[in-house]
Amino acid sequence: MSFFSNRRQAGSEDEMIEDTMQHPRPPVLSQPVGFETVLGANCILEGVLRSRANVRLDGTFSGTLEIEGNVLVGETAKITADINAKNISIAGAVRGNVSGKKVQLLRTGRVWGDIRATALTTEEGAFIDGKITMAGHEANAPAAQPDRPALMTEAVEAEKAESPLSEAVDTGESDEADSPEDTRT
Repeated sequence: MSFFSNRRQAGSEDEMIEDTMQHPRPPVLSQPVGFETVLGANCILEGVLRSRANVRLDGTFSGTLEIEGNVLVGETAKITADINAKNISIAGAVRGNVSGKKVQLLRTGRVWGDIRATALTTEEGAFIDGKITMAGHEANAPAAQPDRPALMTEAVEAEKAESPLSEAVDTGESDEADSPEDTRT
């Protein structure tokens, strides 16, 4: 069949149906490969950017980034925003808190803010001015305190109550004769 002809050739429709059955189309991916949204190097954007897919930032952005996919902050990017995304790679400048599953700071990356991640990688030359928190890491969990039996707790409390020093400490009172005189002038 010709693109410029209105006439159909005999049997062509049947051939197309047969071809479709033999070679099915690939399924549409739920998350596209690459970047669905790109902020170019000459763009300036302010506000809240929410996306379910991958985002690449090469321009200037101010506000909040809430991305369910991945974020790439390019070398020319100047971001003044909190970034919350699945995976974040930073090659440009970010002034704000960064939170994600995996955070990668490339050698040209600069962050002025706190980073919270499950995994963090940095290249030599990257700059961070902020606190780093490893979320979900076992070393970050507080040490477990063993539960003391109730009898032992009661015995310790009774011992404290009988001690003469605990009365002075607990009430804040002491004998005047025992305390030194104030020698300040």
